[in-house]
Amino acid sequence: LYGGHREPRALAVDHTRLLLMLDNERFYSTSINLKVGDVSQAAILKDVQRHPAKNAVLHLDLQRVLENEKIRITIPLHFKGDAVSPGVKKGGIVSHLRNDVEVTCLPKDLPEFVDVDLSTLDINQMLYLADLKVPEGVEIPELAHGRNSPVVSVHHARAEEAEAPAADAAAGAAVPAAAAAAPAADAKAAAKPAAEAKGKDAKK
Repeated sequence: LYGGHREPRALAVDHTRLLLMLDNERFYSTSINLKVGDVSQAAILKDVQRHPAKNAVLHLDLQRVLENEKIRITIPLHFKGDAVSPGVKKGGIVSHLRNDVEVTCLPKDLPEFVDVDLSTLDINQMLYLADLKVPEGVEIPELAHGRNSPVVSVHHARAEEAEAPAADAAAGAAVPAAAAAAPAADAKAAAKPAAEAKGKDAKK
């Protein structure tokens, strides 16, 4: 546990309970309450290190939260409205280019997630970070640095499938070429014994 203008502190937590909490999406994007003895401290999760082979947590980084200081945290994106999207109705496919976004805000303004509305998205259209509707008091640092990254798009399914027929056509063209080469090879093989026989007759 670190931050909050205080020295870092090592903590031990109940592992079984921790695993249950890590299965909940809210644990990663909301302020949690740590109780150490009689003292309670609000904190946010900054990093988790898991065992590469076992269902075990090796280490957690937690940052203290102060009411009057902004925090920087990654929260999930919840996509909705794809069923009524004009692009999807035309056979388009939704591509999620990212599933979360980093925000800065005061602890009281921290949302659990950000909704991404796809209900007006048509074929070959895309939503960017600047299109996200975040609550008042919440900012997206990437936008402040001039990086308006794409979030989600709708594209036509046939755009990807067009390559398959072209590949099939190329394979089909290779087959007749191979078939044409086979008779030529057979003819050459047949001509060889005939030439040898002619040579023997000439010697006689």
